Amino acid sequence: MEVEQDLTDRSADPAERLRGAREPTFEELRAFTEPRLVTEIPGPKALAIVEADGKVTSPSLPRAYRFVPARGAGAVLEDVDGNVFLDFNAGIAVCSTGHAHPQVVEAIERQARLLLHYSASDFYLPIYVELCERLADISPMSGPTRSFLTNSGTEAVEAAIKLARRVTGRQYLLAFFGAFHGRSYGSVTLTASNAKYHTGFGPLLPGVLHAPFGDLEHMRELIFRRLVKPEEIAAIVVEPIQGEGGYVVPPEGWLRELRDLCTEHGILFVADEIQSGMGRTGTMWAIERDGIEPDILLAGKGIASGMPLGAMVARAELMTWEVGAHGSTYGGNPVSCAAALATIDLIEKELGANAEQVGSGLLEGLRRLEAESDLIVDVRGFGLMIGVEFRSPEVADAVEEACFTRGLLTLRAGDATIRISPPLVITAEQARSGLRLFGEACNEVARLPGA
Repeated sequence: MEVEQDLTDRSADPAERLRGAREPTFEELRAFTEPRLVTEIPGPKALAIVEADGKVTSPSLPRAYRFVPARGAGAVLEDVDGNVFLDFNAGIAVCSTGHAHPQVVEAIERQARLLLHYSASDFYLPIYVELCERLADISPMSGPTRSFLTNSGTEAVEAAIKLARRVTGRQYLLAFFGAFHGRSYGSVTLTASNAKYHTGFGPLLPGVLHAPFGDLEHMRELIFRRLVKPEEIAAIVVEPIQGEGGYVVPPEGWLRELRDLCTEHGILFVADEIQSGMGRTGTMWAIERDGIEPDILLAGKGIASGMPLGAMVARAELMTWEVGAHGSTYGGNPVSCAAALATIDLIEKELGANAEQVGSGLLEGLRRLEAESDLIVDVRGFGLMIGVEFRSPEVADAVEEACFTRGLLTLRAGDATIRISPPLVITAEQARSGLRLFGEACNEVARLPGA
């Protein structure tokens, strides 16, 4: 049963009613519109876990700050010390339907009672077929499609690399500076957002080229003329909005020009919608805003609300590789597929529209903040995929930390950008609270010496 909440009455906020009292129920937690901080941030239990973590986990894990979540509900998270936070990053844009959405949880529980796993590479799973049919329905391609399901977005990228080279008979691939496509060898070779992702891992996959994002003349005049003829390029892999690179929006019309260039030279257009897809920009896929069709679509992150799943969706006529050419032991796990079907239902019925509506308000508020702040140099994005670029990485880091200590969870991207990517269930009231806290964090940093 939903908790009744009068958004005009601050006393109706569970954070106020429960301050210093009992632990909130799931429904009460989900209805929070303000953080509730009961310890120093981070608290003692969180610090103990951070210390233990440092002794047994890989030091390669790039932790943003010392946040230790215990449970979540909607756009709200509670840490191990009982502090309640507003979530403005959704676990790197993964928790699309929020934390523990009842419909997603029910779908997972129902499927788990039926069948936890059986490999779809070797046998026929009804729910695997059902999800591939659903992906065909929602894909931005007008003709029939086929799908290959994976455990993650990076595996979807790897599948696309293999399919593109196999079906075209061409060896070269082209991606863009600022791109992030994953961390396995093929996907990390396509990635060009930070040199540290390549450092110490060479040689990388041969035959991969990079061009400036949003600049076709560089491709025509330098790459096609000096390096590789376009007829030798199997695929161009592009994020319609760059994610890890800083939530960078391409110039208007550029994606359509890129599509035309691919068509002209028989190059496959691969849209990496791992971060920008699944309703994040207010449409199911970001590329729909440009009215163009990719040859291959890549999905991940928010596709299953936090369960491990990715997908490569391709025009059916491209799926000509023979039996055994590619497979996956766990890809398309039945429980993950159940979560994905529930996620798609929610996005289609309400959450895509909510992302558009609430995101518009956030974008407007952040642009007002930009006009008032000397720290911010740009605000850009669509729906609930918004980047706030600061004048230096140090400023962005300081704002991120100041948000955290106020109970607002944000996350860096690119060189000096903070991404605003909350769960698609976020309410207008929660968005307003987060916007206020973000502004307070910016003001605090602006007062620091040297800022």
